[in-house]
Amino acid sequence: MREPFDGIKVIEVARALQGPIASQYLADMGADVIKVEGALGDPNRLVSSMDRLAEGGFGTQFISANRGKRSLWLDLRSESSLEIVRRLIDNADVFVSNYMERSLIEMGLGYDQLRDRNENLIYGLVNGYGPQGPDADKRMLDGSAGARGGFYSVNGPSDGPPVMPGTTFADLAGAMQFALGITTALAARARHGGGQRVDVSALGAQLFLQKWELDTVSLTAKPLTREGSHMASVAGTYGLYETSDGAIMIAFMQDESTWAAFCMFAGLDELILDERFDSAAKRAVTRLTGEDSERARSETANEIRPYLEKAFKGKTTAEWAEFLQGRPEVVWDVVQDYDQVLSDPQVLANDYIIEQEIPTFGKHRLIGNLVHINGTTGPTKSPPPSLGQHNEEILSSLGFEPIEIQQITADARAALVKRLGIDDV
Repeated sequence: MREPFDGIKVIEVARALQGPIASQYLADMGADVIKVEGALGDPNRLVSSMDRLAEGGFGTQFISANRGKRSLWLDLRSESSLEIVRRLIDNADVFVSNYMERSLIEMGLGYDQLRDRNENLIYGLVNGYGPQGPDADKRMLDGSAGARGGFYSVNGPSDGPPVMPGTTFADLAGAMQFALGITTALAARARHGGGQRVDVSALGAQLFLQKWELDTVSLTAKPLTREGSHMASVAGTYGLYETSDGAIMIAFMQDESTWAAFCMFAGLDELILDERFDSAAKRAVTRLTGEDSERARSETANEIRPYLEKAFKGKTTAEWAEFLQGRPEVVWDVVQDYDQVLSDPQVLANDYIIEQEIPTFGKHRLIGNLVHINGTTGPTKSPPPSLGQHNEEILSSLGFEPIEIQQITADARAALVKRLGIDDV
């Protein structure tokens, strides 16, 4: 069976996560992705240590973003090398980049420049803050996009400062939006013809992830505040609770028989008939209107939290899990660490994990393609490429002779050595 993007050729001039993760998705779906790297390679190759560059460059962040690609190593400060990139793009379907647009224009890789050469090209560009406005060229890292998008303002203790999450969620959200935009443009080209320009940003992705909350603030003119282990937009039970040896997330208990059983198990018998919490609507309040009456109901609903916090700490995670597993109408789950996630039977049953041999690391479990098409994630793609691993096959397809290919690769190596100020790699 053919894969969804079998026959689609993608040229990636990108680094770090937003661009490479998006094109990795295209590769997972069958596209031929050529990763064009400058003299130093994708900077993610150097994340672990400089020693890994001599071994082909396999930092952990690079491994996470570059499965299934072919690496072309060039000196991108050389006009002859840039012309090679342009020749590749002449016959490509998609161009992917997260470079600054002004830099791409200087390289002859701007949208108008490439559209003149390939009118059917999908030109995809992702940046930090969007293609327009005063900060279109502002440099971004994951943390700055999260800050600018408001996410941190609703995370952290109610009586303390905002808290940064422990993951690169802004970059990865931007990458998901980017992949969605590119696939949409490919669908539009198939139906209507012609190339498309796709622009997304990490900032825009933050707004998408917080659409409900931001729309609520706009519609009600009422702010959302930090609530610690609870959601800013939902009062009452919904949140995280420490157990004696871990933590559990619990949402709503809608029916009264479940609520009564919970209270008896938790040693909170006195709450069963407490008029403050004697209905599901009182135990969890979604802040929709911002009216004073709703605010009062929210404050009352939050009075349940100290009871639950004390009760959850009184038992182990296993004890709570055993009780809750017998209550399928309750939305809950254990807060797992990453080691537990990588061994989770539900994760494994859905083929979300692949085992792959990685140079310098050996065989390890890694996150694979998470999208099923016709019941399968498709064949596992090749491991991330070493720097310049595919120079010969890519350049020979353009008609370069072996001696020319050797010189192009040697020029890239010389440029790397010069920029690092070392003798050789």
